[in-house]
Amino acid sequence: MRATWRWTFVLLLALGAPAACGEDDGMAPANAPPGHTVVQDGVAHMPGLRAPNQNCTSCHGADLRGGSNGEPSCYSCHGQKWP
Repeated sequence: MRATWRWTFVLLLALGAPAACGEDDGMAPANAPPGHTVVQDGVAHMPGLRAPNQNCTSCHGADLRGGSNGEPSCYSCHGQKWP
């Protein structure tokens, strides 16, 4: 009986994990600001995302750690490998 509960828990955890990773954080393509037409890993970006220091700093801040109007930090998705 104990093994059955363990496998049930593992199965429920495995089924729930993908749903948690796909939570809508407001930057899904349907919720993106105008002009954010390039979808990368399910998140909408502006064209020019490969050169963030030239194309993203006006909204996301000079250091890409978030803008003054609540724009998210690029580091929140990209981690310390940014840019």
